[in-house]
Amino acid sequence: MDFLKDFLTYDPRQPMLFTHLYFWIFFAIVLAVYTVIYKKNPLRNAFLFLVSLFFYWKSGGHFFVILIFSTLVDYTLGQLIHTSKPQWRRKLFVAMSIFVNLSLLAYFKYAYFFVDIVNDIFGTQHQVVDLLALWANNLTGSSFNLTEIILPVGISFYTFQTISYTVDIYRRKVKPVKNIIDFGFYVSFFPQLVAGPIVRAAEFVPQLYKKYQVSQREFGYALFLILNGLIKKMLISDFISINFVDRIFANPELYSGLENLFGVYGYGLQIYCDFSGYTDIAIGVALLLGFRLPINFNSPYKSESITEFWRRWHISLSSWLRDYLYIPLGGNRKGKIRTYINLAVTMILGGLWHGAALRFVIWGALHGMWLAIHKGWQAVFGKPNGEPGFWGHFLRVFLTFNLVNFAWIFFRAADMQKANAIIARIGTVFNGEQLKLLPEILSAYGHIFALMLVAYIIHWLPKSFKTKYQNWFINMHWSLKVLVAVIIAFVLYQAKSGDVQPFIYFQF
Repeated sequence: MDFLKDFLTYDPRQPMLFTHLYFWIFFAIVLAVYTVIYKKNPLRNAFLFLVSLFFYWKSGGHFFVILIFSTLVDYTLGQLIHTSKPQWRRKLFVAMSIFVNLSLLAYFKYAYFFVDIVNDIFGTQHQVVDLLALWANNLTGSSFNLTEIILPVGISFYTFQTISYTVDIYRRKVKPVKNIIDFGFYVSFFPQLVAGPIVRAAEFVPQLYKKYQVSQREFGYALFLILNGLIKKMLISDFISINFVDRIFANPELYSGLENLFGVYGYGLQIYCDFSGYTDIAIGVALLLGFRLPINFNSPYKSESITEFWRRWHISLSSWLRDYLYIPLGGNRKGKIRTYINLAVTMILGGLWHGAALRFVIWGALHGMWLAIHKGWQAVFGKPNGEPGFWGHFLRVFLTFNLVNFAWIFFRAADMQKANAIIARIGTVFNGEQLKLLPEILSAYGHIFALMLVAYIIHWLPKSFKTKYQNWFINMHWSLKVLVAVIIAFVLYQAKSGDVQPFIYFQF
């Protein structure tokens, strides 16, 4: 009974994570019921909507009320946009959708940011009040803390998802879903609910009305993605985070320039394995249920330019920013200067999407600046013709990789003081005394650096090689698949360090 109580109640200290045993028990129950009802689409969609709400309850507690509110608002406005004939009404309803969604996001994510700005400018002492907690206390007699606004899990993702739905209806790219249950399922589908990928209605809604169909090969591919994602997250990301990266970023002044440099490279690997690991699992779990989610990562550290990096990194967000922000701002249609400004504005707002802090603004501004420089370079010298050769390719990847990792400093550091300290320490790397420490550093962190090296080498392997070992797993006998899965589960359990670590993008 205690286990059942723990399973059903929300504990903020133990949210339902892909890396937690509770999730796989939950998913096993979902699959057991699903095998009975999957042929009846309306029942299937309603069931998955309900279990997705339960999943969100276990992940974010009472904030599932916000998810339901967004669902009701955008479903209603989507219908009104579709049925309205006067253009001014259609514009009014889509503007209402954007306003409501961005207002929710702004309140929960940027209230402190805006209040601090007002207090600094006018010398006031306004305090932030959690209105949701205040209303809950008044209605139910609860005693939620009113002085701290907690960010609802996944709000940045499902907000952008619902905005794309109403905007695409306005643009006549999609038709509204048939009923509120189907729309609720689209918004809350649990594999990708809290950390993406951001799924557009045109990609997902047609699947609501198709029959379940997963081939044997797709089943093997889904299992491969799930195991691959768990290895990325638990064996690589969590291990180097707990044992190395977190220590460096917590106290950069206590470590040498070389340790800080390796810490930055470690974080570049950590955030990639963490985030792409989540989306691998999400895509695999969704596929087992018969739904295809879009790819979100494509070996981004192989990129030869910042432009290519954003075609490979967090693809659903970068394409969303392009289609719903950069292009509406004018894109590259209004001259070179305006193009560069549009790039900068888009990336700065992309930085703010991740968090209301100066360091995220700097992270976005750096990427915007580098994108503008790359476009300017191409405008002057033209796009490269043919293959660059080994050394040309190496130098481009090396430069892009280091630019991206430099920006990660601001993304990861707790504040600007820590970011500046890390940069200052890295600036001493080529000091003779620092280089003498290299053997000692390699000895102290040998197992961590070896893991990082192996992970980066795998990342940089040719796509053809990765496809071969992926196909090898997919084509093996089911008994061998089970054996491999059991071995991987055992290794991950042995490698687990302390408490289960939340995914990085849960905070966004």
